[in-house]
Amino acid sequence: MASAAGPPAGLRADARRNYERLLTEARVSFAAHGTDASLEDVARRAGVGIGTLYRHFPNRQSLMSAVFEDAVGELLARSRELLTAPQPCAALVTWLREMVAHASEYRGLARALMAVGQDETSALARCSSPIREAGGALLFRAQEAGDVRGDVEIGDLLQLTHAIALAAEGNPGDPELADRLLTLTLRGLKP
Repeated sequence: MASAAGPPAGLRADARRNYERLLTEARVSFAAHGTDASLEDVARRAGVGIGTLYRHFPNRQSLMSAVFEDAVGELLARSRELLTAPQPCAALVTWLREMVAHASEYRGLARALMAVGQDETSALARCSSPIREAGGALLFRAQEAGDVRGDVEIGDLLQLTHAIALAAEGNPGDPELADRLLTLTLRGLKP
């Protein structure tokens, strides 16, 4: 994942600066306007042409992937911490809550992440695959402990968390909605 480690190796200094400015402006634009923010505006605010943006990020999904990789790195680190938690089900629930919070950071992210569930060729799949593995390990521990039904799959749980984030995004006047929906969903996981 390039963003977590910095720009791709071998870039000239000016290209490296452009890459970093594009990521910074994309984060700001996505936070302010959602993931459908104008890429032309991102390029303009970064002080480069749209062609430069597309040389670094061939499509919107690749830019989104680079923007979200830092947060994904945090979620992966958190999943590793939770793998040693004494209560496997509580660890899974904590991580799923953090997933909902992550997917809610940028308007449109939850929708994009839901679409990745069916499109492994998307640049966002670079973020999705490690998350699926990390969540799968937490789910397996909870299932082994007898706290979660054996027929529950991580892909379904991730789709549910993204759907919950999407529902909360559509109801900004109800800040408790995401937690209520997640609690309701989690009750259905018990054996």
